[in-house]
Amino acid sequence: MSSNPAVCADLPLFPLHSVLFPDGLLPLKIFEARYLDMTRTCLRESSPFGVCLIKSGSEVANADEPCVPEPVGCLASIEECDVDTFGMLHVCARGGKRFRLRSHRVEPSGLLVGSAELLPDDIPLEGSDALAKFGACAEVLERIIETIRERDADSLPFAEPFRFDDPAWVSNRLAEVLPIPLRTRQKLMEMTDAGARIDCVHHYMQHRQLL
Repeated sequence: MSSNPAVCADLPLFPLHSVLFPDGLLPLKIFEARYLDMTRTCLRESSPFGVCLIKSGSEVANADEPCVPEPVGCLASIEECDVDTFGMLHVCARGGKRFRLRSHRVEPSGLLVGSAELLPDDIPLEGSDALAKFGACAEVLERIIETIRERDADSLPFAEPFRFDDPAWVSNRLAEVLPIPLRTRQKLMEMTDAGARIDCVHHYMQHRQLL
């Protein structure tokens, strides 16, 4: 890591076919040596790793096509870690700040390591129209959570506390749970304007008569 708190000089990267949002939960099954070593280091040093959507290539090491990550990702901190009888790690990580890669390299182990700058938190909501859309989105999210709880409380994909008064939290959770294409979900995660993200998910739900 760098002495500049806004820059991560040697950030271990975990490219995936999924998008992690701030405060989002990420369950992982880790068995590759490069990621087992990364996890041990993160646990020992209480440090995060970076999650990026795969732009091209494969998650698997030594594949014919090298993995190229999207330049904007999300920090992940390990909250739970268990090992099974086969030596596989079962990890639950939580999303933190977003970052933009300035460069990345491949270590001899196959682990991707990047130099990244942290992105700012979402700018606040402004305007009565944005607030009205936010209120409608928050109501939908509450209904979604109640429905999941009624079916299986243990399968809830969100971590408490639930911040229904926070536009960034609400829009991020909806972007996670709605059946949105991966590349669109990536664009929503990259937005640093909560109002713009609220507008997008509101339009999506309105178009599909979810409001």
